[in-house]
Amino acid sequence: MNMLRCWMAALVVASLPVSSSAQFWHDPSGKPIPETEAMKSRDGLGAALLITPDKDWQAKWQTAPDTTPRFDQTRRVGPGGVLFILTFVSNLKVDPVSGMTDITCDFAVVRPDGTDSVRERDLPCLKIRPGDPGDVYLSNAAITYTADPGDPRGVWQVAVTVKDRVRNVSVPLHSSFVVH
Repeated sequence: MNMLRCWMAALVVASLPVSSSAQFWHDPSGKPIPETEAMKSRDGLGAALLITPDKDWQAKWQTAPDTTPRFDQTRRVGPGGVLFILTFVSNLKVDPVSGMTDITCDFAVVRPDGTDSVRERDLPCLKIRPGDPGDVYLSNAAITYTADPGDPRGVWQVAVTVKDRVRNVSVPLHSSFVVH
């Protein structure tokens, strides 16, 4: 999988709701984009969470580096529908000995009744030799959610904590979707 893309993360997450101002993320013209619960930076590490219905998300990502992938976003799914929870990171720090990054992720998907659908800790998300620090990378850990007929209706909470073990920093991200 070609995880490296030289495109602005703003194109992926531009339609997420805005909560506070930050200077890490920029649109294609270089203008700063405010942070959201699903797109943040901390101590130089940028991370973004995207929920998409795009079954072809891998093909969209694996296009030529000069092509900007465009992902649909959604916050709703009906019985039989499928969602993909993707995590993007930028400005990776490299271990001076190995020359590699060490990014792990904690994932939680919580049903409307408060019980866990997914709860995973320290999943390997990105261990690579990165290029330019401004490049955006797609984590190799993605969650596929299929709305089964018996799944509880209502708001499902999604939490991803991206951890850069080299930098010793974590970026918590949150989003949600509705099963109707």
